Amino acid sequence: MGDMPVQPYAGEPAETPDQGAPAGDRPDHAEPDTEVGQRVLAEKARMRGVLAAGRRERVPARDRVADGRAIAEAALALCREIGVRPGDWVAAFESLPSEPATKTLVEALSRAGFRVLLPVTLPDWDLDWREAGSPELLGAGAVSSARVVFLPAHAVDAVGTRLGRGKGCYDRALPRTHAFLVALVHPWEVLEEPLPAEPHDRRVDAVITADTGLRRLHG
Repeated sequence: MGDMPVQPYAGEPAETPDQGAPAGDRPDHAEPDTEVGQRVLAEKARMRGVLAAGRRERVPARDRVADGRAIAEAALALCREIGVRPGDWVAAFESLPSEPATKTLVEALSRAGFRVLLPVTLPDWDLDWREAGSPELLGAGAVSSARVVFLPAHAVDAVGTRLGRGKGCYDRALPRTHAFLVALVHPWEVLEEPLPAEPHDRRVDAVITADTGLRRLHG
């Protein structure tokens, strides 16, 4: 990466989630060229605004310590269930205050002997990775070694469609891995109605919330 400036990743980089992704932030760096594509982007932006408002209203009442503990327990159980072993790589993230707490998750994964990748946001909104406890950058391709990726989301629907913040960070990163994908959201952000999706949007395999634990998702 040379001297390229980086910033630690904490959820998706934009803290104004009611905006859509500008053309340069999209994975293909181009606006959709169809009316349907434009409608999907507009609906994603609308949903981000609704979900961000929900977080502003409801997150302050959450017990973040208890939530973090519950998320960590569900995540560890999943890792054991799918055969992740000490020394294997998993990926997580450092949460924003509005997101489900992940500090306990990262610590628990490390104590279990897993090597934990944490994302670092690059200027072009791609993700580099570092190992928890180390500042050394491992390269954008490091995520290919992960057995499980725990990732942020604004919401997830019943078939695994994930709504992020619109910068395309994980749209860029996820094609580099075949890992089991698990979104971490608040309990009210698992939606039964379909979320808007574009062709490049990769579905997650499961979702964890502090109240309901792990739920596998099926397309």
